[in-house]
Amino acid sequence: MLLTIDVGNTNIVYGLFDGQKLVHQFRVESNRGRTSDEYAVVLRQLLSMADVDASKVTGAIVASVVPTLTEPMVALVKRAFGKDALVVGPGIRSGVPILYENPKEVGADRIVNAVAAYERVKGACIIVDFGTATTFDCVSPKGEYLGGVIAPGVNISADALFARAAKLPRVEIAKPPKVVGRNTVHSMQSGIVYGYVGLVDGLIDRLVEELGYPCKIIATGGIAKVIGPLSSRIEEVDDELTLVGLRILYERNTEE
Repeated sequence: MLLTIDVGNTNIVYGLFDGQKLVHQFRVESNRGRTSDEYAVVLRQLLSMADVDASKVTGAIVASVVPTLTEPMVALVKRAFGKDALVVGPGIRSGVPILYENPKEVGADRIVNAVAAYERVKGACIIVDFGTATTFDCVSPKGEYLGGVIAPGVNISADALFARAAKLPRVEIAKPPKVVGRNTVHSMQSGIVYGYVGLVDGLIDRLVEELGYPCKIIATGGIAKVIGPLSSRIEEVDDELTLVGLRILYERNTEE
């Protein structure tokens, strides 16, 4: 089995693949103060709860946008499974030409998503990843990573509203009954959710216009299931996109 580890600013997502099939997925908080030993204990417990024999893990790959957690993840894999983890970064064979001005600046998750999306679409695509930040990543018809957009995530935007407006309560980020809110909670939900849908659709419109060719629009990330169905531009929501991209990268870099 292959262990894939996607380290984000808010959560760490572990995926376990049996061949090309994702059989288990676990999500834990990204705690920068936790040691590799602590992470190892938590992961072994999660595997035990899922009746997974840890000895069946034969390889691992890590994509991290939190530098202080990259080494603990590598150490976790070594301690828990006795394996050397492959880390997504400079030097890894992605199969995707990176046309960013400085390729080293591109987050590992953005490259992983581009790899997975292009492998599926085999053509031009835009990946919208709803994480701590929301990223829009553009891939050309030839499979080149072109760059994209980084916007404040929906949770960051909502937190700013809660923090700066003393009389407004903290609300769940969910679709309200109507756009016209008839109470404070629904009014806030409408502004947060539909306001963000407008941001997403507006940016996609501008990206497609600038690129000059049709693109498949794929969304992933925590809040994608809320925003995706309300968007007029997002065509598909795939929670597993990043983990699948990690599997593809591992295969490309370990083929004999």
